[in-house]
Amino acid sequence: MTEQLIRMESSREGTANACDLGALVAGVSQRIPDCVIVPISSELIEIERGARRVLVATAEVYRTGRVEMRLAEFGRKRQARLVLLGELTVEELDSARALVGTLLLRHDARLPELLAAVEQAFELLLALENTESHGKRLSRFEYELDELIDIARALTKERDTSKLLGLILERSRFVTSADAGSLYVVERGSPDEPGETRLLHFRLSQNDSIAFDSHEFHVPVNRSSMAGWVVIERQPIVIDDVYELPPQSPFAFDRSFDQKTGYRTRSMLCAPLISSRGEVIGVLQLINRKRNAKHKLLVEQDVLEQVVPFDARSERLLVTLAAQAGIALENALLYDEIRGLFEGFVKASVDAIEARDPTTSGHSRRVAEVTLKLADAVERCDTGIYRDVKFTAEARREIEYASLLHDFGKIGVRENVLVKAKKLYPHELEAVRLRIELSLRELEVERYRRQLELFQRGASQAELNRLLESIDEQRFELTQAYETVCVAAEPSILKSGDRELLERIERMTVRRVDGTTEPLLSEGELNCLRIERGSLTAVEFAEIRSHVTHTHRFLSRIPWGATLRDVPRIAGAHHERLDGTGYPLGLKGSEIPIQSKMMSIADIYDALTASDRPYKRAVPLPRALDILQMEVTEKHLDAELFRIFHEAQIWSP
Repeated sequence: MTEQLIRMESSREGTANACDLGALVAGVSQRIPDCVIVPISSELIEIERGARRVLVATAEVYRTGRVEMRLAEFGRKRQARLVLLGELTVEELDSARALVGTLLLRHDARLPELLAAVEQAFELLLALENTESHGKRLSRFEYELDELIDIARALTKERDTSKLLGLILERSRFVTSADAGSLYVVERGSPDEPGETRLLHFRLSQNDSIAFDSHEFHVPVNRSSMAGWVVIERQPIVIDDVYELPPQSPFAFDRSFDQKTGYRTRSMLCAPLISSRGEVIGVLQLINRKRNAKHKLLVEQDVLEQVVPFDARSERLLVTLAAQAGIALENALLYDEIRGLFEGFVKASVDAIEARDPTTSGHSRRVAEVTLKLADAVERCDTGIYRDVKFTAEARREIEYASLLHDFGKIGVRENVLVKAKKLYPHELEAVRLRIELSLRELEVERYRRQLELFQRGASQAELNRLLESIDEQRFELTQAYETVCVAAEPSILKSGDRELLERIERMTVRRVDGTTEPLLSEGELNCLRIERGSLTAVEFAEIRSHVTHTHRFLSRIPWGATLRDVPRIAGAHHERLDGTGYPLGLKGSEIPIQSKMMSIADIYDALTASDRPYKRAVPLPRALDILQMEVTEKHLDAELFRIFHEAQIWSP
């Protein structure tokens, strides 16, 4: 039939020319298997082999435009090649090569040359396809490599365990086109349980197609679950359809989630997260790989059309990512453990401080709470000089630790000074009482001795009465003196009447057992009772103030790391004042960290309003705010921060 359509004959010399292509048909059929020859005309032949096309035409046909029209029907030009017989001008040859790859033979080319040109054209098309396929694979490899590098960077930066787990699952689903997934963390069982037990802690799940409520839970590590099998065997598993597990499968699939939500779980890929020490610390479970990652699986038909098994490439990607994720998760868990230990140390330190000074129990925690609330209010503020201030999570932790430990230096202050509630220590007040009591007894002995003398010499009743009145007057003075000492020892403001009584007491003496006399009060006791306000002497007050220096010195010895390095400086500056009258360094204005300025407000507010101080009553809120405003007026506290404190009503629950 081909010969009838083309009406060609091969010449005796075995040559092919512009009018004789018949020999080509038989030659191509013999030398190029699996090809289909489509005769278009006596001067144009199309040879098909799969998706590849080779056109053999004369130069005269090419000039008519029929070849170009035919090539346009093929779609992508790289699927076709052109073999031309005859002579072309330079312009025509450039046009043909621009249109599609062209091989040019002379019009009297021999048949072997023509067959070789056709074979070469098909080989070139195949090579181009292989190159294109290799290029796609290379591009895909480069894309996946770049993605894995980006994922590695992201995993390395994240320190929050919850965020890290979400990031691991999200990126794992992304690189494998998984619709859903879950993540488990391996935890040790209770130390009270016999043997070494491990639990799978279900931490989170993600699903692009449906929304559902998820909660965390624990299950034992064993081979009855897919995640447990992965932990024990330490290798990934790939399942094309979890509803069609083989009868000999060691694990089963729990369909309760699908039954409750209407979701259809089909293909699954599970991989272990392994730490640097070779321990399995987690399991990634990916569900339903999709042809189109953006397509949602809402009905059964979506699952049938979109869900495909996880291939070897997906498994390799996940294993590679899981190796990175395992190290990142291990670091995050270790970071959590270190932070937990550190927070335990901070809390234990606070407990130690409060154990030494029970009168301020709870003060450090309340100051930390108020300071953090003030920091939140500062961040919300959109006016004033602090409108651009923001605190990172690390900065907030710095504020919390510095606030909790701002009185840590009290461990370097004598305990009796810390808890001194009155101007005289209890043992000093007791010594005064014993002195007066001893003096009263000596006075009583003196009365009996004098009475005896008067009776022996027959004194009159009037003389005896004068003796008794004198003794009673001395007894009254001593009793009144003790009452005055007790009143003056209170930490309240010393009144003018108390000063006059103290002047009288200063001249009073008491009788010793040996009959000699001594001042009722020592010089040190009198100095303590003359304290105008509070209960501390100047020396004791200086010792109390030294706790800030101790705080900075002690906290500076702790290796806080880069993110918490300012804790000692913040804690050590909470008694500084804007006008430079604070301590210990006399810092002014901008020299004081804003965190310390906030803590100063919180510290004074709590000291005023606390109801657990035995030496003073709690100040009502309005009065406390007035006192804070006075501190602002006197350039002690930051006016803008107090404004924010007041407007935000930080004291409210």
